[in-house]
Amino acid sequence: MPAADPNLRPLGNQVLDQIAPSAIRAFDNEISQIPGIIKLTLGEPDFAVPDHVKEAVIRGVQADDSHYGPSAGKLELRQAIAAYLKKSRGVDYEPNGEIIVTDGATEAISAALIGLLNPGDKVLVPTPAFSLYFTNTEMAGGEVVMIDTSSSDFTLTPEQLEKAIAASGERAKAIILNYPCNPTGKTYTKEELEALAEVIKKHHLLAICDEIYSELTFDHDHYSLASMIPGQVVLVSGLSKSHAMTGYRLGYLAGPAAVMAKVTKVHSFLVTCVDNLAQDAAIEALTKGLDDPIVFREAYKRRRDFLLGELAEMGFAVTRPEGAFYIFAKIPEKFGTDDFAFAVDLAKKAKVGLIPGSVFGDGSEGYVRLSYAASDEKLFEVAKRLKQYFAELA
Repeated sequence: MPAADPNLRPLGNQVLDQIAPSAIRAFDNEISQIPGIIKLTLGEPDFAVPDHVKEAVIRGVQADDSHYGPSAGKLELRQAIAAYLKKSRGVDYEPNGEIIVTDGATEAISAALIGLLNPGDKVLVPTPAFSLYFTNTEMAGGEVVMIDTSSSDFTLTPEQLEKAIAASGERAKAIILNYPCNPTGKTYTKEELEALAEVIKKHHLLAICDEIYSELTFDHDHYSLASMIPGQVVLVSGLSKSHAMTGYRLGYLAGPAAVMAKVTKVHSFLVTCVDNLAQDAAIEALTKGLDDPIVFREAYKRRRDFLLGELAEMGFAVTRPEGAFYIFAKIPEKFGTDDFAFAVDLAKKAKVGLIPGSVFGDGSEGYVRLSYAASDEKLFEVAKRLKQYFAELA
């Protein structure tokens, strides 16, 4: 195993040195060594990819669809994305110049931030939020401004947004909104989004809207800022959650051509192009599989309702999730607010893996995130183990 030559000239991205690795992955790796543990840690659907989508991949293999494709993605897929967004958001995106296919929503967010930010630019992020937004903003040279929404039922209000913009000054350039939200499962009504749109429009901000969970809403329809202020929105989505295609790494971005030109350039430098077979699967999913998420959604809703009842009985305070497949639960008061210590103890003694809330930013201390993208049998067993854990402590 070669050791680095000690005489090498100084190397290492100094910005990256200040950024910790993914806390979610790190904690998951730490507790994965515990024998018999049931993990509700990662946002990984437990369903299989629909058969007709898998068959599209097989057809692609048989057709030797194995060469470089267009950097922005196959035209047929970009057309399918445009048709889907027209139907679901009412926005006309031009397949050439306003849509790009990415290596998952993660790369979509990375390309957008690197392509659009300059050093010192501020990005507003309502928290709790997926920690990737923090790290990728910082890697792009930007500064994260967290807006703690714990006092408003984890829903960003126009007043909170106005206050954050005023405090950030002219360096405030963008806001990242994720709805339904990871980790809280909260989303926005049409009226709530319209109120936020007024503030965003007034202050000429760009909204980067991560709508990867848009097909998994339970209590009301999904609404999008792209439908309201399309000239100020870059929309991020993909097939990982709606069609259980996490390993296919298929995402996309849509937005105004002038904005997308810079993002597309970064995308081409990062990945050249996206895997053709994953694109074949996505074409099938977006043209013949728009109803596929219905079965998943019904199962998630049933699991959510089961866990909400069980957790309330055990003393957790929970804001009712309206979408995605997460519950953000406040630890019972007697355990204090050290969510890392609580999650570690729970993993060791109850063999249940949950993510400590603190990794999701301001307002998250004292919470844990549960992913109910797991089988009913696992969730029943988790509830049983949690009850036993609390009974033994009592």
